[in-house]
Amino acid sequence: MPSCELYLVRHAIAAERGPDWPDDDKRPLTQLGTTRFKECVAGLAWLRAAIDEVVTSPLVRAAQTAELLAAGVGGRPTIRVLPELAPGHAPEEVMRRLPKVTRRRRLALVGHEPGLGELAARLIGAGRPLAFRKGAMCRIDLESLHTDQAGALLWFLQPKVLRRLG
Repeated sequence: MPSCELYLVRHAIAAERGPDWPDDDKRPLTQLGTTRFKECVAGLAWLRAAIDEVVTSPLVRAAQTAELLAAGVGGRPTIRVLPELAPGHAPEEVMRRLPKVTRRRRLALVGHEPGLGELAARLIGAGRPLAFRKGAMCRIDLESLHTDQAGALLWFLQPKVLRRLG
């Protein structure tokens, strides 16, 4: 049994960049993004995923996605912000900081592309990043958050598949 179940989650569909949102950090989810992501979370529930804590990027669209995830999976997971999940941080920074902020065994990390795909690749020892569409999720089992040993990718599902499962 792994000591850590790590769910990587890309934020849901957000408002378009542009003059309405000059500060990219504050772009919210759209109504469509919210609706579709709730359906994705239903698919995650169908997979019987159990999450103890949701760790999110500080950007509004990721934080909103984290709230929807926590509300939909059951068990009332806590939500914590990890600045290293914001765009521009290397996977090594995330993994160096993560064990310092949580000791939970079943974690969901909510972030952005391309960083999330790069993190997934690092965790499983892949040569190229995984491509996460908005709302996509994967589960990677690790022996420890402190190890450089490659984890096991149990599944990687795009949002369309998660919605159908739900």
